Amino acid sequence: MSLLTAPKPVIAVVGVGAVGGYYGAKLIRAGHDVHLLLRADYEAVRRDGLNVRSDVEEGFHLPSGELRVYSDPADAPKADLVLVCLKATGNAAYEPLVGPLLKDDSTILTIQNGLGNEDQLADLFGADRVTGGMAFVCIHRTGPGLIHHIDHGFLKIGEHVPAGGSPPGATPRVERAAELFRSAGVRCDVLDDLRRGRWEKLLWNIPFNGLGAALDLATDRLIGSADGVALLTAIMREVAAVAAADGVPLPPELIDRQITHTATMGAYRSSMQLDRQAGRPLEVEAILGEPVRRAQKLGVPVPATEALYRMVRLMDPAGAAAGQ
Repeated sequence: MSLLTAPKPVIAVVGVGAVGGYYGAKLIRAGHDVHLLLRADYEAVRRDGLNVRSDVEEGFHLPSGELRVYSDPADAPKADLVLVCLKATGNAAYEPLVGPLLKDDSTILTIQNGLGNEDQLADLFGADRVTGGMAFVCIHRTGPGLIHHIDHGFLKIGEHVPAGGSPPGATPRVERAAELFRSAGVRCDVLDDLRRGRWEKLLWNIPFNGLGAALDLATDRLIGSADGVALLTAIMREVAAVAAADGVPLPPELIDRQITHTATMGAYRSSMQLDRQAGRPLEVEAILGEPVRRAQKLGVPVPATEALYRMVRLMDPAGAAAGQ
């Protein structure tokens, strides 16, 4: 059986934090065969279950008796679909965490921030397995097994395209994965070109996550002054220039739309701002470093983005610990 042929696909979630916990819980609540792989929160979730508190939809609690949780991937069944929801700071654990869950026809769907995650998974497990997606959701993990859903929640997913390849469009297996999420009440759009989706999200993630971490300011402060909007716009224009050089031209009006949309979030603290406040490692390489390196490879000057990358690296606890 595979994702396409199994009447009830086996789904494994690797990384049950805010994003993995939310989407995994929604799939479980809809009756899907879901297996959760946890690390730090394993004992708490095994004991107390998962709690989703939402400001925009009905919250819910899944007691431990309704969950299948594991601390060791070797104890979980082989999966038809492996959802990778780790922070990108944990990508070094791909092989020991994802590898034991795979069978010959398993599909991997990475729902992570930044650029390059699909490439890393493809190098380890084969490009033919890999799909990717973006979560457009305002969500925080407030404690072990505790998730606060603030707004939004939809997904965009598509096939991974290796360097030099052409986007295959909406394939049956990606459509099937989208159907699983939709059956759980999650809006899930299928992308014809995952690269375009990645760059569209980076247009927001690079300035708002980066400046949120560097300045410790929520989104309302960042867009609340002419100086803030000018800085955001300058970085977004650089990101758009790199995307165009990478073969993904973005519509010019997207910058204004992103800023206008951000105003609806209120005083939203980005994931990297929260990680900085908690002293956790920052997703600086996936969100900022890889796009800067892509810009350098393509010969696109990005002085504001590169300066932001250097600033966030300086305050990254992981970088400080490594003496970087």
